[in-house]
Amino acid sequence: MILAGGLSHERDVSIRSGRRVAEALRGVGMDVTVQDLDGTLLDRLRSDPPRCVVPLVHGASGEDGSLREVLAALGLPFVGSGADACRLAFDKMVAKAHLAGSGIRTAPAVALPHPTFRDLGARAVLDALVGRIGLPLVVKPTRSGSALGVTIVHDPADLPAAMVGCFSYGDTAMLERFVPGTEVAVSVVERADGSVQALPAVEIRPDSGSYDFASRYTAGTTEFFAPARLPEAVSAECARVAMLAHGALGLRHLSRADLIVTPDGEVTFLEVNVAPGCTETSLLPQAVAAAGLDLGDVFATLIERALAEPSVPGT
Repeated sequence: MILAGGLSHERDVSIRSGRRVAEALRGVGMDVTVQDLDGTLLDRLRSDPPRCVVPLVHGASGEDGSLREVLAALGLPFVGSGADACRLAFDKMVAKAHLAGSGIRTAPAVALPHPTFRDLGARAVLDALVGRIGLPLVVKPTRSGSALGVTIVHDPADLPAAMVGCFSYGDTAMLERFVPGTEVAVSVVERADGSVQALPAVEIRPDSGSYDFASRYTAGTTEFFAPARLPEAVSAECARVAMLAHGALGLRHLSRADLIVTPDGEVTFLEVNVAPGCTETSLLPQAVAAAGLDLGDVFATLIERALAEPSVPGT
């Protein structure tokens, strides 16, 4: 059973991801159903439990660990990371702090909840943060995906509007130093023997200059290169960082790390996704194709890995 949909702002993206993976799995001979997250789900899971569940729900309900916690409580095998690892990875600021201790380069950032700006005075707080981080900077919700609520700020006058946009998608905002360079995504998948493999990096070149929601999911608005046009040594470093993040956060089966490669070849970690999109324009399917693999075969292998594990881990 593929779980797709939910009630987050990424509902439509999740439905498209679920449909794509369902078609891919049917193409390799699997019997697949696609189920939305609604009040009937638990009754369906209890009355006719599937052999395995593939959660492809994007946003908080699918990536903050809560859905995985319920699946574990029901004793159902599922593809993807356990609840504890999802909680650690889903909060961008928490994940950055954790990975910085593993030697992964991250951009300086500060995260503060909405009440802090209200109680201490938004203007004074923003002035202090800009003084520490500098401009340009990126404003983003700490717990959201698909670039929703994300703004690159070059002028201090644009910062209040960016904060309003950010808080419309989450209660805590992260202000992160903007790192110029080439944005790439590296997907990590588990092989049949349990070892992990970094797929070829995908280079992202949005026409608008910003890889926002429209650029991610509107065909023809972004140019992709898979594999990325990087020197071999830099590509290897991107793969190393993605695999290190996957392991350090306790993730399993699959993940996608978003990175920036600076003009001098340094790799900076941005964030990690525990439920990578699988739409027609998503990065994981492009990486799978660049590796010469089939999307259905990749997910079939992950399903077999989930079934082979004696228990569902929390981490």
